[in-house]
Amino acid sequence: MDSLHAPWRIEYILSPKPELKEGLFARIAQSSDDVENLVVVRERTCFALLNRYPYNGGHLMVVPYKEVPDLNGLTDEELTDLWKLVRRCSNALSAVMKPDGFNVGINIGKVAGAGIAEHLHVHIVPRWNGDTNFMPVLANTSVVPDALKEIAAKLRAELLK
Repeated sequence: MDSLHAPWRIEYILSPKPELKEGLFARIAQSSDDVENLVVVRERTCFALLNRYPYNGGHLMVVPYKEVPDLNGLTDEELTDLWKLVRRCSNALSAVMKPDGFNVGINIGKVAGAGIAEHLHVHIVPRWNGDTNFMPVLANTSVVPDALKEIAAKLRAELLK
């Protein structure tokens, strides 16, 4: 068996995981370090950031500031803002990365695959023709072709237009 090395993952694997009083998205929402947190845009009721451990290059998440486990915890206005930002981010990804399509979705609850079940978020995953090749299918490995901070900077610039 061949090995594919992904040395950037070891930092996460070995890092201490302390019990925190607030969730990851709440901490990022309150932080002012958007570059380090990979935040690409902030709006009144929600923000968008790159996934630090993406399924595919450009994998974004749109997150309401309000920590709720499902859609019922948001007002109609917050829901509208969330989906408008999903559309805006999809358009920015189209301009910057030229994908052939997107997977857009929400995992509600641990059983549905939510990694951060207590804080609803929408995934936007750019897809390209042929991106399902031997790497993800046989090796369970994705190839991310661009550095996260570089993608974030390009998306920030696009979203400012």
